[in-house]
Amino acid sequence: MRLGLKKEWVVAYLFLLPNLAGLLIFMVIPTINSIAYSFTDWNMIRKPVFSGIANYIDLFSDQLFWKTLGNTTFYVLIKVPINVAVSLILAVLLNNRMYGRTVFRAILFMPMIASSVSVALLWQPLFDPTLGFLNKLFSYVGLGPFPWLLDPNWAMPSVILVALWKEIGYYMVMFLAGIQGISKTYYEAAKIDGANTLQSFFRITMPLVSSTTFFVLIISVIGSFQIFDLTTVLTNGGPANATNTLIMYVYQAGFKFFRMGYASALACVLFVIVLIFTIIQNRQSKRWVHY
Repeated sequence: MRLGLKKEWVVAYLFLLPNLAGLLIFMVIPTINSIAYSFTDWNMIRKPVFSGIANYIDLFSDQLFWKTLGNTTFYVLIKVPINVAVSLILAVLLNNRMYGRTVFRAILFMPMIASSVSVALLWQPLFDPTLGFLNKLFSYVGLGPFPWLLDPNWAMPSVILVALWKEIGYYMVMFLAGIQGISKTYYEAAKIDGANTLQSFFRITMPLVSSTTFFVLIISVIGSFQIFDLTTVLTNGGPANATNTLIMYVYQAGFKFFRMGYASALACVLFVIVLIFTIIQNRQSKRWVHY
């Protein structure tokens, strides 16, 4: 009996080995190296020189660091709640029997198939202040023209709009899977008790998809902190660093200014911030997530 169980464990680990190897090579080892390099002065030409916590001292006195951290935090705090709320509402609507719901699901999911670079290139001409479709559309109702990507106050909201357009369908599919796992008997019982659609949503749907909501929240927050490609293609961090994010600053410090030690320190700080957000969400989830 024990021999058979041991063989099963060996087979299981053999199947997991490729994934574990990939995790070790592409995640664990680079993370350890990044932490080590964050305590060095290295420009990728000469050998790394140990500098203690000098990079971290420079980092917390760097105005651009605080600017990019503020931009990233704004992006996360605005985009994530809208993303979760809209994708959940769309999932509820498209879970009902309606004509063409399969087509609508496919249309909403399709932007996720395209790369972020392709999406950014698609939206760039739409944001054009003179010939762009969006300003033309708003002009018909007497609004605009809006500066979109050219104004520091409009640039980040414009990036958020593009990100929402791309990702909402993806999270909608996750919520659809969660909603379709709810037994219809709950809704039938609620209907017999006189509950309306809104009451059924708040008392049945939301509690029973709370685990899906928690998962969507976690991956959406982590993904939002890593925003890079959309801002790089749409604005390249401008105007006036209004869309320059923390992960972009990591890239700039390492491959534009050749300060790999400083870039590693930035990456470590970003890692800690994401870790703190994840821990807070995980602890708070015990109050509202039902499995």
